[in-house]
Amino acid sequence: VIRVESRARSGGMAEAEEQEALLDGAEDGAVGRRSGGMWAVCDPSRFAHRLIVLLIMCFLGFGSYFCYDNPAALQTQVQRDMEVNTATFMQLYAWYSWPNVILCFFGGFLIDRVFGIRLGTIIFSLFVCTGQVIFATGALCNAFWLMEAGRFVFGIGGESLAVAQNTYAVSWFKGKELNLVFGLQLSMSRVGSTVNMNIMGWIYSRIQSMVGPAGPKILGISLMIGAVTCVFSLACALILAYLDKRAEKILNKEQGKTGDVIKLTDVKDFSLSLWLIFLICVCYYVAIFPFIGLGKVFFMGKFQFSSQEASAINSIVYIISAPLSPVFGFLVDKVGKNILWVLSAVAATLAAHLMLAFTFWTPWLAMSLMGISYSLLACALWPMVAFVVPEHQLGTAYGFMQSIQNLGLGIIAIAAGAIMDSTGYLFLEIFFVACLCGSLIAVVMLYFVDSMTGGDLNLSAKKRRKLQSLTETEKDS
Repeated sequence: VIRVESRARSGGMAEAEEQEALLDGAEDGAVGRRSGGMWAVCDPSRFAHRLIVLLIMCFLGFGSYFCYDNPAALQTQVQRDMEVNTATFMQLYAWYSWPNVILCFFGGFLIDRVFGIRLGTIIFSLFVCTGQVIFATGALCNAFWLMEAGRFVFGIGGESLAVAQNTYAVSWFKGKELNLVFGLQLSMSRVGSTVNMNIMGWIYSRIQSMVGPAGPKILGISLMIGAVTCVFSLACALILAYLDKRAEKILNKEQGKTGDVIKLTDVKDFSLSLWLIFLICVCYYVAIFPFIGLGKVFFMGKFQFSSQEASAINSIVYIISAPLSPVFGFLVDKVGKNILWVLSAVAATLAAHLMLAFTFWTPWLAMSLMGISYSLLACALWPMVAFVVPEHQLGTAYGFMQSIQNLGLGIIAIAAGAIMDSTGYLFLEIFFVACLCGSLIAVVMLYFVDSMTGGDLNLSAKKRRKLQSLTETEKDS
């Protein structure tokens, strides 16, 4: 969830790390030229080498995002083979969220002070890999409690791995390149989610045709095949560690650090604007991820789609987000007016849920609208935190935001399953609409609070730059 938006935690540290980045555009040369006895593709200071690092960096989180939504891609199979209702099924998402209510505060600390970026990334990748294997083993053994345990272990590594991925990005790339790098990482994560939604059902069917009738064994084998993507990401973590260690020796650079300083005492100093941003975040995302987790069966039931068609439309949010996230990030940077972008995104998502709840219009329209607005909100909402808290409180603010988000996702996942079992999808959609109305009210309140306090959340990018320049001048004088 946050999974995708955790990249914003690195926004506050980008400036601090910029001077330590490996790159200088003036030093870049064509691929194939020699520098100090090395080809450019082997030289850590050259653009060609950094492209290779960027590619590996993007694939670092591929397995985590692919396997995160395995339950959504196989909802009907999981519920049938494991003989569980929707509320119990949604526990698979809740168990992922619970460890991250706490770990969001300490992921950066573990990377900075305990493991280091290289060892930390490998350890978190191992948690992801081990968690997925336990998850699959639970299905093979027809033990749902073991599947839940696997998701808990998977969650321990998932969010912290995203922090590690961002730390590598800041270590290898300069400020001007950083937004593009974050956008490419986010896009690759969406590719992983999209591939999962569209291929896991097919894998299950193929295994079933080769092994025998549907059941826990077929489900377990399918999930174990999904674990291959986590092994691939673990391999990327090992390769990155080697390349980063090699660059440290050649260029005499330090290991990357998150730059996040977590101080729980800072919470008492949080402004009303920041608390409203937290509220917008929670109320919005609980209407997105739990819906996607239950979306496949919804589309099969209401619109009479086949399993493959339902999986395809359920993944449209991720498909749209992959190319649009970098575009919207660039647009918001150039235009500013963050609150208006967030307001538009929440309103559009509300309209999408209303269409799904009360009309039989083609769901491709509503889901496409949801994908566009979801991408826009991520680019406009998360950077606002940096505008309302001092730099030394950024780590605490982002950690608290992610913690609250995971707490909300865990609770709402269970609630959504219970509503689905007791009253059906119409009331579940009404519940999601209510959550989005809460988010919309919080956005309007944020607009007025920001206006009355003279904040810069809704200033144009040009005015914001002038204000920041004036502030820096006053500090220097």
